[in-house]
This record gives sequence, structure tokens and C-alpha cells, in this order.
Amino acid sequence: MPRGPRLDAPDTLHHVMVRGIDRTTIFRDDVDRADFLTRLAQGVTQGGLTVYAWALLPNHAHLLVRTGPRPLPRVMRSLLTGYAGAFNRRHHRAGHLFQNRYKSIVVEEEPYLLELVRYMHLNPLRAKVVPSLRMLDRYSWTGHSALLGTSPRSWQDTPTILAQFDRHPRRARQAYRAFVAQGIPQGRRPEFQGGGLVRSLGGWVAVQATRRAREPIAADARVLGSSAFVEALHRTAAAVPRPLHRPLPIATLVQRVATDLGVASAVLVGPTRTHTATTARQLLAYLWVEHLGQRASALARAVGQTRGNVSLAAKRGAALAPAWQAKLAEWCR
Repeated sequence: MPRGPRLDAPDTLHHVMVRGIDRTTIFRDDVDRADFLTRLAQGVTQGGLTVYAWALLPNHAHLLVRTGPRPLPRVMRSLLTGYAGAFNRRHHRAGHLFQNRYKSIVVEEEPYLLELVRYMHLNPLRAKVVPSLRMLDRYSWTGHSALLGTSPRSWQDTPTILAQFDRHPRRARQAYRAFVAQGIPQGRRPEFQGGGLVRSLGGWVAVQATRRAREPIAADARVLGSSAFVEALHRTAAAVPRPLHRPLPIATLVQRVATDLGVASAVLVGPTRTHTATTARQLLAYLWVEHLGQRASALARAVGQTRGNVSLAAKRGAALAPAWQAKLAEWCR
């Protein structure tokens, strides 16, 4: 059965799961874990991503994030591609590291935000990576220790979560820890593990109650939330214009950008370093990589640049984009 398109928009809450291919270990040591978190922190600064909770296990990882202006697929592609390449080089390994594409579930904030923070941060304890909650409190590889202040992570949004418990930081941390402790006996929550209907209605008990009442049910395996939330999400998604199924040819984009900036197309694929030529290249890279979500390597081949140069130009073009929004839309038609 084909996979459905991802549900995403700015300010959407996601539970993201990443697994090693064939249960391959994706974090062999603390150097690997630190590298992954460094790249995740870059997603916060570059993509406007907000991270509420996370847990790194030997062969998989969980993230609870809210997307910003940069789409989640772009953030995750940068994170996972960069990490996999560094991992393979460091461990003299070749081939795919991750199992298929990552899994992302759109989450209804109430009542699931805090429930998922707790569930996610208890993963190392359930997996017996750490033997006790006391050890988990100081375990560096989940966001739990950041919330308690024992392993600060400046890029993790701890204030938003702690504010749910108390206005005073010390009391908030105490209340949060007590909340986590109460979740230990719950084990693997079925609504976080089940299929679309189970997940969408909060577990089998809710499914059975709804069926007995013969209420209409809306379910989606890509969503953790109520039936009403699923329906509202689908209405919102239907109102958003679909992205291009076939991106415009690079040559067409080059021509349009060059024409509007008053330079020859050849300038964009040559070594000219005038201010106008540089601006045109950066806007072109931003348009192709960030706006259209295409691979930097394809543009690099077309304009005779390295992939790294195109990626850098795209990041610089992002700073120029707000002043060119009308033109960006026009160039993509």
C-alpha cells in the first residue's frame, strides 16, 4: 500500500521516530549521540524548529517537535543525511543507516503534549538502558535531564513544558519529576503504538466506546488526536495548495531569475562575482532547495557548483527571501 503524504504546516506538533535499518545500532557511543544532537540543534536555529522532548536509544530515536517556517521534511533530511554520512565515515561503514523514511505523527496538543513528553523520556528506563528513575535524572541522552536542569540544553524548549506544572522553576521541576514517576507503571501506551483508529481515538477503550455509541469516526494513522481533530486537520490540509508534482526545469528557473534581476543566464552558471550575480545565485538556490524542496546536488550539477556551495547559497538566500516573496511565487508558476 503506498505511503500517504506527510501532514505538515508551520506550528504543527509532531512525534518523530527514526529507526536503524534492520535494527542496526545508530548510536554506538557518546560521540555519535553528541553529533546527532549538534545537528538537531542546527535544525532549531536554522529551521525554526522547537524541541520539547527527545530520547536517543541504541537503534532508534524519538523527537517531539513543533515545526517553524522550514518544512519538517527539509529539517529531517538535513539532520539524517548529514548524520548518516558522518556516522559511516567515522565507523568505516557504507550503505543506508536508517530504516526507510522516518515516521512522523501529527499530535493534538491537548491532551497529548505532556503525555508524550513523559512517555518519550521514559524510553531509556523501559528499554533498560538505565536501571532507575534516579539514574534517568542524570542520563544525558534524553530531554528529561534537561528539564530537570542536570544536563542543560540551550536549544531545548524547557520553559514551555515546565510552565505547565508551576510558575516557579524549582517547584515546576519537582512536579514534572513526580508526573514522570507516575508514568512508570503505564508501560507501552497502546494509543502511542497502535494503528490509525486506535491512535486517533486514544486507545482501544475509546474505540470500543465510540463503536458502541455508533458515532461517526474519523481516523488517520498519521495523527494522534481525537476524531474531531483528525477531521479539522484534513479540512486544513485540503485548503492548502498542493506542491508541484513535477518541479520546474532548472533552466526555466535560471532564466526567470536572471531576467528579473537584469543579468544574462550565463552569469548564474559562471564565475562572475558581482553583487547582482551573487544575489541571483542565492535566490535561485533558496528557491530550488528551500522553497521547492529539491536536492541541492541537482542544482549543483546544473550550474557547475559543489553541493556545499549551493546549500550555503540557499541559506544566505533565505535572508533575502522576505523581500522577494512576490517574485518567488511568480518564478514558480
